[in-house]
Amino acid sequence: MPRTKRLFAIPVFWIAIVVGQSVVVRADTPVPLIFDTDLGNDVDDVLAMGVLHALQSRGECELLAVTITKDHELAAPFADAINTFYGRGDIPIGVCHSGVTPHEGRFNGLAEVRDQQEDRFAHDLRRGSDAPDAIEVLRRALADAKDNSVVIAQVGFSTNLANLLDAPADDISPFTGRELIERKVKMISVMAGAFTKIRNAQGVLYEHKEYNVIKDLQSAQKLSKEWPTPILWSGYEIGIALRYPHQSIEQDYGYVMHHPLSEAYVAYNPPPHDRPTWDLTCVLQLVRPDRDYFGLSPRGSVTVAGDGVTRFEEDNSGRDRYLMLDETQSIRTLEALQVLASQPPL
Repeated sequence: MPRTKRLFAIPVFWIAIVVGQSVVVRADTPVPLIFDTDLGNDVDDVLAMGVLHALQSRGECELLAVTITKDHELAAPFADAINTFYGRGDIPIGVCHSGVTPHEGRFNGLAEVRDQQEDRFAHDLRRGSDAPDAIEVLRRALADAKDNSVVIAQVGFSTNLANLLDAPADDISPFTGRELIERKVKMISVMAGAFTKIRNAQGVLYEHKEYNVIKDLQSAQKLSKEWPTPILWSGYEIGIALRYPHQSIEQDYGYVMHHPLSEAYVAYNPPPHDRPTWDLTCVLQLVRPDRDYFGLSPRGSVTVAGDGVTRFEEDNSGRDRYLMLDETQSIRTLEALQVLASQPPL
């Protein structure tokens, strides 16, 4: 089935008017990015997709594919609806068949909402069963990419990337999944784990067993042990320190009658709720690594224990680093996330 396409131009440069003169400002080479998401379990995935599309509209990244780790028929259609809203309905979408979190979720049903017999949010992918397997989509995206160029934002479970490690060579590429990763992937950012102790409702500090880790623990352990490229971890503590203000949902998305981001947010947990921005942080740091939105830990190694707790051991030759955040950074980073998430389509 052909993907829905919108007639929007993606800019390779912008023309700014400065003191009465035209100045051509050329964008850097867009970062090729794959978004791996458990869309439907939390609304931060939706906001992260808005950030991604805004960054692509600014010429800063190119969304190569969206792969889903939530095993429900409406996760992929709602991803397609978001992509189509931003004029990019031809972005490949792949699904998993893991049985992990097979419930619909609170907002993926928006893909089936109709107003006067028309989809509220246009899309042509009707069911997840109509989409290709995520491993096929990942392999095609990597096979077509330049060497050492692709970044991956994994903001759900590690299911797809763990399976990619074991994927054999096929008609798509003569390289195995692991070989494609080694050749094509520059780095990944993973929203998973916790790298400081978290204070519970009683004020007691504890080692947090983060959702994306424990829901597919075996895959998270495999990723942490075997992934061959640098990994940047965004821990639970980062997202809860950056809470998306509900005022933005109420005020910044009204440029259309129906907006998939704001309606998903309200369906998940309506204002005045301020949702943590866990998944948005991965996207922002991958595309804008030099803006000082976050600090970075020293290099080291992350391990995932059998009980789901993540631990970091410093090592100058280590593969892993994790995001850190101070008060000054939190103010400007949250402002950047609001501006990008609410940016209108081209």
